[in-house]
Amino acid sequence: MSGNGFGHTFRFTTFGESHGPAIGCVIDGVPPLLKLSEADIQPWLDQRKPGQNRFTTQRQEADQVRILSGVFEGVTTGTSIGLLIENTDQRSKDYGDIKDTYRPGHADWVYEQKYGIRDYRGGGRSSARETAMRVAVGAVARVLLNTLAPGIVIRGAMVQMGPHCIDPGRWDWDSRAANPFWCPDAETVPVWETFLDGVRKAGSSAGGIVEVTASGVPVGLGAPVYDKLDADLAKAMMSINAVKGVEIGAGFLAAQLSGEDNADEMRMGADGKVHFLSNNAGGILGGISTGQDIVLRLAVKPTSSILTPKKSVDRHGAEIEVITKGRHDPCVAIRAVPVAEAMMAVTIADHLLRQRGQCAAS
Repeated sequence: MSGNGFGHTFRFTTFGESHGPAIGCVIDGVPPLLKLSEADIQPWLDQRKPGQNRFTTQRQEADQVRILSGVFEGVTTGTSIGLLIENTDQRSKDYGDIKDTYRPGHADWVYEQKYGIRDYRGGGRSSARETAMRVAVGAVARVLLNTLAPGIVIRGAMVQMGPHCIDPGRWDWDSRAANPFWCPDAETVPVWETFLDGVRKAGSSAGGIVEVTASGVPVGLGAPVYDKLDADLAKAMMSINAVKGVEIGAGFLAAQLSGEDNADEMRMGADGKVHFLSNNAGGILGGISTGQDIVLRLAVKPTSSILTPKKSVDRHGAEIEVITKGRHDPCVAIRAVPVAEAMMAVTIADHLLRQRGQCAAS
């Protein structure tokens, strides 16, 4: 299987399955002499780990990370960094009933068509369990960014659950920590609680939209043709499980705007620097960062593992109905927030190192 890695100068490769003994990754391109320990990584993993409230899967994984290589006496050595997380709460028997069936909405059928074999225990390699390693790599990327570009701040929030949107006028970043949804609008939280309780009790699921921003990104990251910063960000986000759409800045709304409305006009500020009067471009023009906030949103589909019987087929060609038992997120978009933040950090770290390598003076 190819395609287990992401990035160029800052690059990582992950390994492991949902119900295997462990998951892990190897990170290349981290400069030497950066202070790094498990304590720099674990808090970010704790934000993503399952079983923290009734609105996420009740699989109990500590997600305790170990640094296996690339760090000596508390600093990076410039060599490959190896990270490992042991799986401790696998219940493979939950999937025994579906080992010969294909779950609608999952990768089961196409996976077996492609490889001739599949790990039916939670989806194996195609499981969102892999995203724990992305969060770990994102933590390392944040250490790099805090050292080389300390003004960069990356934050994510959930802005829509099912049909229920937040009110952007009530946006408060600080309120995210006070609820289980990463919701920046405190008044929307009880609406989501009631809605998702109903969805969960019905054995169904709901989708959502996550917004991620990166502030303080310097001008000049990215390249104007195939290595556009927004193109790499879109790939990073689309590679996350269950993500079906990505937009940057005004996104699809830009199609409704006139050229006059969409243009981000510029003026010289009192500080002698160029200032933009709007940010429809989402902080990226021609594939290159403008210095404004990078703003993107990703649409996350409803979890396909539901208790409602759905029409399918089995590996013998028989038409059947499938009910997926086990422990599943009623709204996987909730735990997608720290994953999306991590992929933003990884992509910006990669482009920052590439920029420093090509344009040393910047």
